[in-house]
Amino acid sequence: MNWEQIVGHSELKNLLKDSISNNRVSHAQLFVGKDGYGTLALALAFAKEILKKENEHSSTKVDSLNHLDLHFSFPVFKANKSGLTGQFFENFREMILTNPYSNNEDWSTILESENKQLSIYVEEIDEINKKFALKSYEGGSKILIVWQADKMNTDAANKFLKFLEEPPKNTYIILTASNANYMLPTILSRTQIVEIPSIKEEDIESFLLTKNEVSAERRKEIVFQAQGNWNAAQKLIKSENTDSDFEEQFIMWVREAFQVKKKPEFLKNIVLWGRRIATWNKEKQMNFLDYCAEMFRLALLQNYGNQSLVYKKIESGGFKWDSFSKFIHGANIEAILEEISAANYHLERNGNTKIIWTDLGIKLSRYIHKKP
Repeated sequence: MNWEQIVGHSELKNLLKDSISNNRVSHAQLFVGKDGYGTLALALAFAKEILKKENEHSSTKVDSLNHLDLHFSFPVFKANKSGLTGQFFENFREMILTNPYSNNEDWSTILESENKQLSIYVEEIDEINKKFALKSYEGGSKILIVWQADKMNTDAANKFLKFLEEPPKNTYIILTASNANYMLPTILSRTQIVEIPSIKEEDIESFLLTKNEVSAERRKEIVFQAQGNWNAAQKLIKSENTDSDFEEQFIMWVREAFQVKKKPEFLKNIVLWGRRIATWNKEKQMNFLDYCAEMFRLALLQNYGNQSLVYKKIESGGFKWDSFSKFIHGANIEAILEEISAANYHLERNGNTKIIWTDLGIKLSRYIHKKP
């Protein structure tokens, strides 16, 4: 991972590079921030810079994650009663080489872990102790990157603390975590904490400019929706082709929802609508939920006169955006978003999709008719 491949964070990148050139690198650092902000990407570039300073020829090995003195630990589920990450390393390697901004949801999907809890187990810490008891393969430093260190279970965290307190000579430990509150205070006290903020909007837009397939209008939407998260931005780029599907299904639901109040027989159309969406793959269904939530928020802004914040409207197929927005207000927006969030929760846990979408379609039809 090269520094220039990292989206934004120019000041932070300079700070990290300076710490290496000035020999002021702490033996244990914790990068705290969402994966989409670039915690792992920064950790990889940082590790590469350390090893490159010792041996110029190590760069290509780090780029392919094949450097023998660069080790990784990450959350897994127990397969065949083993909680070692090594059995899943090729999956992890492929994911990170494809997208170093991947998050836990992406990792769970790759592992097809379903409802299994991903964690870093105590036997993994035992394995780390064994690896780092050996001499460096290339005669220089050894580096351990622990991705999502906040997912260590209690036994693993306690044993890792001992490794952290007395690391082998010439060892650097780089931890990443989304939330430091889930980590032992004693581990936090023994690391240099580096806060990774969200990526500035102008930096995301600048990176998007390098992707010729993204139109100026779409670029504005992506920057707004990504909220400083490059992983989210990449998914929004890929979802551009599905927007027409989402728009079509959203319009269909709105029209049926308005009809059903006066003509209950239209309820069967909402049931059919739910069944149609239930045939989509899980990722597309969850993306559609995000799309619906965003359109309701934009309609609320439209209704309350915040025109400058409404970066996208539905105007195809004769849809009357202004008229629709008048039905979204303070008396129903919270309930609408709560129902969408609940549907997302049940989809994540592999609930019955037909029931989830039918239930959501009917409930939202009630809320949309609620008076201010």
